[in-house]
Amino acid sequence: MNYVIRWTFFIVGLIFFSLGISVTINVQHLGVHPWDVLSVGLFEKIGLSIGTWNILIGMMLIIVTWVLDKSYIKLGTFLNAFIVGSFVDLFLWLDFLPKATHTWIDMITMLVGIVLMGIAGGVYNAARVGSGPRDGFMLSVSEKLGAPIRRVRIITESSVLVGGLLLGGPVFVFTFIFTFIQSPLFQYAYLHFVRLIDRLSAEENLIKSKAR
Repeated sequence: MNYVIRWTFFIVGLIFFSLGISVTINVQHLGVHPWDVLSVGLFEKIGLSIGTWNILIGMMLIIVTWVLDKSYIKLGTFLNAFIVGSFVDLFLWLDFLPKATHTWIDMITMLVGIVLMGIAGGVYNAARVGSGPRDGFMLSVSEKLGAPIRRVRIITESSVLVGGLLLGGPVFVFTFIFTFIQSPLFQYAYLHFVRLIDRLSAEENLIKSKAR
């Protein structure tokens, strides 16, 4: 049953991560995450949907990662791209999330979205069933070039941000402070849920061994 525990945390984490993205997109005039700047920019220029672009970008990154280092590609990597993109579109279509008011309330809404993304990102990564397309891509590039992950991340997200900006994506103050809020939450949630999942798995194994 260990796989049930891991996949449950993985799916739940992805759904709440998608919810966080959708919340921030509704107040995008404050700025969104660099990868979402690109998705929104492509949506504005070409069409399709924001979630569809999320999936397409994810699949392109998976292909590049597959060429560089297949070890970062697992079933969870593919599911990550499809589940996040699909649920972002679903949440936006359901139209139940707070709308932009262009007041201080939007800052609270944005912070809620960022917190959701930070914690949920830690949860689904803690399941350890496959790196997300973006994480796998940056890790494979880092390993291939022998460059620090932090540097690869900065260069990659800066390039994505410039591309999204040129397409007319929403760039503003929160685009630049996203990482400072999200990263510590991600780290805390990841470490906490790794311990929790390992403990639940150990308890499950103990119960199995006693039942034999």
